Amino acid sequence: MKTINDFNFKNKKAIIRVDFNVPLDEKFNVTDVNRIEAAKPTIDKILIDGGSVILMSHLGRPKGKEEKYSLKHIIATCSKVLGVNVKFAEDCRGAIAKEAASNLQKGEVLLLENLRFYPEEEAGDVEFAKELASLGDIYVNDAFGTAHRAHASTAIIAQFFPENKCFGLLLAKEIESLNRVLNNSVKPVTAVLGGSKVSSKITVIENILDKIDHMIIGGGMTFTFVKALGGKIGNSICEDDKLDLALEILQKAKEKNVQIHIPVDVVAADAFSNDANTKIIDVNQIPDGWQGLDAGPKSLENFKKVILDSKTILWNGPLGVFEMENFANGTIKLGEFIAESTKNGAFSLVGGGDSVAAVKQFGLEDKMSYVSTGGGAMLEMLEGTVLPGIAAILE
Repeated sequence: MKTINDFNFKNKKAIIRVDFNVPLDEKFNVTDVNRIEAAKPTIDKILIDGGSVILMSHLGRPKGKEEKYSLKHIIATCSKVLGVNVKFAEDCRGAIAKEAASNLQKGEVLLLENLRFYPEEEAGDVEFAKELASLGDIYVNDAFGTAHRAHASTAIIAQFFPENKCFGLLLAKEIESLNRVLNNSVKPVTAVLGGSKVSSKITVIENILDKIDHMIIGGGMTFTFVKALGGKIGNSICEDDKLDLALEILQKAKEKNVQIHIPVDVVAADAFSNDANTKIIDVNQIPDGWQGLDAGPKSLENFKKVILDSKTILWNGPLGVFEMENFANGTIKLGEFIAESTKNGAFSLVGGGDSVAAVKQFGLEDKMSYVSTGGGAMLEMLEGTVLPGIAAILE
């Protein structure tokens, strides 16, 4: 696996695919700089070598050239975070991009305009990729968040750099961390899968059953399993068309000696609201008019034991509706258990939008071994898919 550490960038222009699809407020201020900070080590290494950097990214889902999606809005923040005065090209192709790239001196950083201003980016157009490729000497992919897309800048461009293509430090770390969970894990291995739907996690479950010893199921998915097993779930969220599938998963897990842990009690509410009346109820005895919105205390005790005995932990999805304060306890406690296990030497990988949001919100990010930056990309890797953006560098 070639990374930027296998190259010397002296007098070279590195064209880097980054994921600067950052959130902006109504005044176009960047509200979360994590993705820019994550790319900094890669950019620093190239500049220290004596090279220059051309950054390309998308922002949002523009329909053609839309001012509100211009990457010019993030220039000041990029300059501040990267500690270098970032130049901006008002186009990512054509004469403007060419001139900006050819004028770039060593030690300088240039950000191209939003790639998605052109439909050719998402279409994976070869000519568009060739035009982007002509701007740099070495291609670096450091955008895990878009590695599952076969876009011009993530997968197609690499063919124009047969010898001079590599992974940035961020993308390399993502691949390494996922491999550590999926292929080189220290046992016992525990996967915690939460969120609302079993259907969105089926392929993940099927792919990881051979690699894990324990699976904790939480969040809304719980109730599809509980109902399949004959329990009463009241008004809790449930995928009625997936009951047979839930039983199949339990059977497969049994055959593979994987222990499945489902909540035994829940914090139930009489409405989907933070102000609802709540009570702790056995998970299979929820009365009509009530719904389970968080894992209960007995469940958390059970989960704690499993987590603290684990040596490798994958966490994807919350245990409850953590956005509401009264139903956040299960997710917070789970995060604390994983943090404690990590402190004791376990390797923990957190991925998927909601889990990542939760560890950040509750100040647990630094207590995990690795927090993934790509939700969809990580899920596809967990499903066993070879991502186009990664395959293109390995070819």
